Amino acid sequence: MSTFILYFRLGYRHVLDIYGVDHMLFIIAIMSVFLLRDWRRALILFMFYVLGNSLSLSLSVNDIIQIDINIVDYLIPVTLLVAAVINIFKKSESYTPRSIFRFITIFTFGFIHGLGYADYLKDILGTDLNLAVPIIGFNLGVELGLLLVALVFLVISWIFVNNLGIRRRDWNLVISSGIAGIALTLMFESRYWL
Repeated sequence: MSTFILYFRLGYRHVLDIYGVDHMLFIIAIMSVFLLRDWRRALILFMFYVLGNSLSLSLSVNDIIQIDINIVDYLIPVTLLVAAVINIFKKSESYTPRSIFRFITIFTFGFIHGLGYADYLKDILGTDLNLAVPIIGFNLGVELGLLLVALVFLVISWIFVNNLGIRRRDWNLVISSGIAGIALTLMFESRYWL
């Protein structure tokens, strides 16, 4: 098996297993304001997340930046909470990602999540000096897994809102409130507090 495929699978599986639930929840949080017909706008926000986490993953694995993983493990649920709270207090007519603040926020949160991926990847890599192929493979696996989560969530949103008659605002409130509750639990369980 090639190195690229090995790390691609590791990245994909990392996002879709129980240990990647915080990353899946973040993608669901940023997707909760969109419906399937909004896929282009959702993709734009998704790409800002991808840019942020790809940059920090590369910088951290190459030891250009180093941040205590306990702080990162605490900040990831903080990003969930902030994204959920923003969604809860959003006015119903403001579901567009045109705000530069939203782009910067999603990029920054992606950067934080990328540091979490980097810690996982560094544990696997050990002292391997050839980092380019593993980083690219792992990162593409992560992004494909997250894209799958986003697409499945948008389809589920379409079913609930368009076919079952749930109001869009109510759907967003339920999803965002649930994510906020989970984020608070993760924050208080963080090793950062110990």
